[in-house]
Amino acid sequence: MTPGDAGKSKATLPKEEHLQLKDLMSIPSTLFFALSWQKDRIAFYWDRTGRNELWVMSLDDRVPRQLSHGEVPRAIRIGFLWNRAGTTIIFGKDKDGNEQHDLYQIDTATGRVTQLTDEPTSQKYPLEFASDDRLLLVSTNRKGKGGRKQHNLWTLDVKERKWEQLTDFANPVLAEGQRNLWSPDCKRIAFTANESSDLKNTDIYVMDANGSNVRRIFRTKEGSQDSVAAWSPDGKSLAITSDTFGSERPGILNIETGEVQWLGKLGVDESAVDYSPNGKYLISFRHASVAGKLILYDIKSGRTIEPKIGDGVTMDGTFLADDRSLVCLHSSPTCPWELRLYDMGAKKAEKLTHNPVNEGLTNRLADCETIAYESFDRLKIEALLYKPRSAAQGKRFPALVEVHGGPTGQYYRVFNPFTQYLANQGYVILQPNIRGSTGYGVKFRDMALKDWGGADLDDVASGAKFLRSLPYVDPDRVGVWGGSYGGFMTFMAVTKRPELWKTAVAWVGITDLHAMYEKSNELFRFFMREQMGDPVKDADLWNDRSAIYFADKVQTKLLMVHGANDPRCPVEQSRAFRDRLKELGKKEGEDYEYFEFSDEGHGSSDIAQKIRVTEILANYLNRNL
Repeated sequence: MTPGDAGKSKATLPKEEHLQLKDLMSIPSTLFFALSWQKDRIAFYWDRTGRNELWVMSLDDRVPRQLSHGEVPRAIRIGFLWNRAGTTIIFGKDKDGNEQHDLYQIDTATGRVTQLTDEPTSQKYPLEFASDDRLLLVSTNRKGKGGRKQHNLWTLDVKERKWEQLTDFANPVLAEGQRNLWSPDCKRIAFTANESSDLKNTDIYVMDANGSNVRRIFRTKEGSQDSVAAWSPDGKSLAITSDTFGSERPGILNIETGEVQWLGKLGVDESAVDYSPNGKYLISFRHASVAGKLILYDIKSGRTIEPKIGDGVTMDGTFLADDRSLVCLHSSPTCPWELRLYDMGAKKAEKLTHNPVNEGLTNRLADCETIAYESFDRLKIEALLYKPRSAAQGKRFPALVEVHGGPTGQYYRVFNPFTQYLANQGYVILQPNIRGSTGYGVKFRDMALKDWGGADLDDVASGAKFLRSLPYVDPDRVGVWGGSYGGFMTFMAVTKRPELWKTAVAWVGITDLHAMYEKSNELFRFFMREQMGDPVKDADLWNDRSAIYFADKVQTKLLMVHGANDPRCPVEQSRAFRDRLKELGKKEGEDYEYFEFSDEGHGSSDIAQKIRVTEILANYLNRNL
């Protein structure tokens, strides 16, 4: 099948208010950034040219300079890092979204790219250079000791192209996103791992730089999730996060004494990010309902500073060398992800990657309302509600419950081009943070453990009930859609609660838990066991929560979209459900529609690929909802 014309819409907005799909999807967004070790330049992924490219900006003149020209991946899944001299940047590149990244280096002066590894059968996440700029710390699942393929820490000698394995844990070592893994003197490495039989548990470890003397240095209690964020500049403490209090809380661990200075507020999820260069401040990220913000702690006085950077979400804060300026990423429903520089003295934020050309377009985007509704057991579910601007004109609109991925994720007040386009085309969209979502404490986060497609599905069903109660929603035109875990929930919704939906869209979804487990690598298998138990001991549960066995219950038309190279939710998941519908006598084009992309994996951040998927989605919904 081929995409239809999304412009053939039956939406009720005046024609002059419609946003052009290409214009909307082409609004530039900044993905990932990293400061040079000298704190004088910043590198970032930016799609200003129409595709993701690597850019560099001097913080003296604030002028962005395009460094790559097609050498970086179209769809960005992992970050990058500077060497300490500031002469090269290391990035990962996969093939068509398969996430088997090989490592490359790009010269920051000339843009010349050199491939460092050629192992297309393993994932590799570059983490940090040692002080000699020769040893690169990498998280990878390349085959290690005893033939084990699990994510562990290795070093790559970038001159000799030789690997050395440092850790050999059966469970994945967690280090991606951590700042300053090497101690300041590069004699030790801090990381997060788990040797407990409780798969929820994580502890903090330190080892010598050559991988010897591995030791666990911190655990609040078995079953808690304790993780390390960064070394202090003096090497005497670690910035850590623990959920032992019932919510995530940042702290400062004294390595010698084992004492912790806990920060943050009880009952509010907040995680440590990084120290300022002179060690005066600790940066943390605080969940604030469906928003998020950076919090700064004066470590000595305990004083709290809340930079006023904007509505929505501000994250990934990093100080410049003077401890007076903070670089971060910011987004809101009407603002794409931008780099911003916050001046502590002036208490003002400057936009670094803002594109004024799009102001006329972003001014026409829809803001969203934060609401809460009750689920079947009276649990309150917080959600974002998007609606067309003409929703107050006495009209009734079709509506969608959009389920997020994860399940350990959440909806934030950030720019979402898919949602914006659908709202502009005349749809009401509800984005609920159902049980299992992060940001609402440990108890809420763990409510979906061993219950995927159970009570969380009832939360989705209650969302449909809420939509039908709105005066501007047509109760006969309510659908459901989502990607990844949201795709899993969509398949469960049309098989377990088929009477609720007029139509449905499952994007990179899951239909057979056992088949997915067999196809997955060790990292994803670990996640599935942590979330849904043992595939043998809990086989009945896994079967009950696999939509493939209930395909005969589908009553509505269904759209399935999948990337052929998806390593997280393999394409066989959608193929099997399509084939089962065929066996049941369903006809493609009449009862269901199926699209598969040979050049995509688990979704995409590439503009052209986003346009393609949105065209298919909008065209399908315009015909069926």
